[in-house]
Amino acid sequence: MKRLIYILAPVVAGSIILYFFVKEVFAGNIILQPVLLRLGILEIRWYGVLIATGVVLAYLVGRKLAIREGLSEDHLIECVFLGVIFGIIGARLWFVAFSWELFRDDPGSVLRFWEGFSGLAIHGAIFGGLVAIYLYTKFRKQAKASFLQGTDLFVSVLPMAQAIGRWGNFTNYEAYGEPTNLPWKMFVPRAYRMPGYESFEYFHPTFLYESMWNICVFLVLISVMTRRKRHGIVTGLYMILYSIARYFIEPLRLDSLYIGEIRTAQLTSIALIFLGFAIMIYSRYKGTEVRKAF
Repeated sequence: MKRLIYILAPVVAGSIILYFFVKEVFAGNIILQPVLLRLGILEIRWYGVLIATGVVLAYLVGRKLAIREGLSEDHLIECVFLGVIFGIIGARLWFVAFSWELFRDDPGSVLRFWEGFSGLAIHGAIFGGLVAIYLYTKFRKQAKASFLQGTDLFVSVLPMAQAIGRWGNFTNYEAYGEPTNLPWKMFVPRAYRMPGYESFEYFHPTFLYESMWNICVFLVLISVMTRRKRHGIVTGLYMILYSIARYFIEPLRLDSLYIGEIRTAQLTSIALIFLGFAIMIYSRYKGTEVRKAF
């Protein structure tokens, strides 16, 4: 009991402090600075720190799940390393592909990841991670892991990393939605307001909506992950659950990427929902059985 109190006490205290801090930021009484530290030409931004924190915590949880299924930690580290690289590349390429007008006059800016990690898209990161898992499980036979086993491990902890990473949007004053007067409205300084919305002060904190939903998805997937009978079920469920929320949150955002008049995130969400159902059906009837090491 004492051990539980020692664990919960700092969590509760931290949550209370975070609540009042966020409340003050939303009210406009505290203005955030996106740069945590400057070392010469090097900038360390809160966004990068939060993304890295999400990745590390996701790895720690995923490590326990992987070992439980008899996978080697060395192989997991290799796959995670490859996944991070492919994820960053995928996130950047996705953003560039659907906003080329921002890079047309200076193509070299496509490679400038150090500029606050701006211009990354989560769908590109997801697909990049899936490609990395496919290549690793196909060519690293010693790992003895199937593709869907790898994707189950990946997506079971991904929502937690997404939930944490979304707070990088908070520190950057980005990924917010339309103007609103709702009680949970968020103040955005004039310098960060989207063109045409300079006269508005308060906006939907869409990053918060997605972060809260991702926490719920994470809890659901972890529960299913420990009880699933076949590989692939968690992969399909993630695609469905995450995409449903993203589809309905996206119309609120002011910074969406487009294909013509269609928001790419909504179109991708629809595709992922159908793919998710297809994977779940395949896993139900043809998926390999889960074998736990203990």
